[in-house]
Amino acid sequence: MILIKAKTLKGYQLESLDGEIGKVEEFYFDDHHWTIRYLVADTGNWLIGRQVLISPYALGAVNNKEKLITIDLSRKQIENSPSLNTDKPVSRQFETDFYIYYGWPIYWNAPYMWGYYPYLERDSEKLKNFTAREKPWDPHLRSTNQVTGYHIQAKDGEIGHVEDFIIDDETWSIRYLIVDTRNWWPGKKVLLSPHWIESVSWEEGKVYVDLLRETIRDSPEYTEEGSLLTRDYETGLHRHYNRHGYWVDEKTPEKHCQ
Repeated sequence: MILIKAKTLKGYQLESLDGEIGKVEEFYFDDHHWTIRYLVADTGNWLIGRQVLISPYALGAVNNKEKLITIDLSRKQIENSPSLNTDKPVSRQFETDFYIYYGWPIYWNAPYMWGYYPYLERDSEKLKNFTAREKPWDPHLRSTNQVTGYHIQAKDGEIGHVEDFIIDDETWSIRYLIVDTRNWWPGKKVLLSPHWIESVSWEEGKVYVDLLRETIRDSPEYTEEGSLLTRDYETGLHRHYNRHGYWVDEKTPEKHCQ
């Protein structure tokens, strides 16, 4: 597992089973689990006039050294997939057609992050053993580009804006929002987990957190110097907010394969 910024992934080359298909442009995530549902590909002069969406089900390895992501699909599969015009939002009908076309389980038909599983399960035989225990949920897709710049509203006032997102390249969940607090504490950036978000006003462009500005100000500073986030840093961050880490709250795959 590697935690990586969405803006870092932007521009990564996308390699299908039989050649390059383009580069990473942005991501769509749902506002329920805060999980990446689609990678949006910039295909250059290839499939002009349509958005090319790739589900994490098809994403292979992320190669940070060569700045590329492998795609377990052929160019023909992608070309023949349901078409979505670039000027239209992602509709539920499109998503249904998209998942039926590729034969993947529909993620909103069961309560977990990935439908019947809390993690990406690509074994179709295992998926057959699960049935939904709760009613389907109704996610709304948001663009990482759109939400970048949203203001963070603490209990006692604004404290910054969303600068970027940190993504887990194994589960494709958004682990943290990077918050730029330059208007309050020059130069300081902090991380906030989606689990700590109280609500989001998509109309106002605001993210509400049930935290005091002072608490956020005193949290461990996030710097982009050096290597990737360490578990020690994450542990200290969660300890500051008196919260369990996602690695504690999320059950292990083995517990869900009974």
